[in-house]
Amino acid sequence: MEPARMVLCLLSVFISLVSDRLVVLASFSQATDSDFTFSLPAGRKECFYQTMKKEASLEIEYQVLDGAGLDVDFSISSPSGQLLFSDQRKSDGVHTVETHEDGDYVFCFDNTFSSISEKLVFFELILDNMDQEEDSDNWKEHIIGTDSLDMKLEDIMDTINNVKSRLGKSAQIQTLLRAFEARDRNIQESNFDRVNFWSVFNLVMMMVVSAVQVYLVRSLFEDKRKIRT
Repeated sequence: MEPARMVLCLLSVFISLVSDRLVVLASFSQATDSDFTFSLPAGRKECFYQTMKKEASLEIEYQVLDGAGLDVDFSISSPSGQLLFSDQRKSDGVHTVETHEDGDYVFCFDNTFSSISEKLVFFELILDNMDQEEDSDNWKEHIIGTDSLDMKLEDIMDTINNVKSRLGKSAQIQTLLRAFEARDRNIQESNFDRVNFWSVFNLVMMMVVSAVQVYLVRSLFEDKRKIRT
């Protein structure tokens, strides 16, 4: 009976450890990053709303990927209507807001200064400290049987948190690199169209000038005098 008891004890400890790790992993499963790409018509202003808690952090980074001038007006306002940040005709920008009140924070992209050019805008939101209440120490109540194995679940939690932070940073950098790549591609395609247009224009002008020169040279050697017989 002793070997059976030992096996049952080890099995119960193993199940407890696995369930504890799943609890810790589940506490980091919520995503706090989001990105969006949209078209901003000429003469229009588009606003977005993000609900935030007090004592949290909101970071927004935007880029103009396509459109004449690659610029746009940008502003962030608090739920009470206070203007927090404002950019005038910039192609990109990064702003971090430390929230001091609950409610909907408003960030707007303004293209009213342009009458004909549509803009393609990309932005990314990074929310931090949104789940402070959920990240309390209540998870420790579910931990059983770890003292016998001398394990520090706080270290495991710190390690998982560090891995999550680095993975989130890597995903953010990859998203920004894709945005830079899209903007560079749009610029290259625009330059390619311009080069082709002016190349064809110059070719047509050269042909017209050559035809005029041939006509003028031939007219110089023509004898227009009338011969009477």
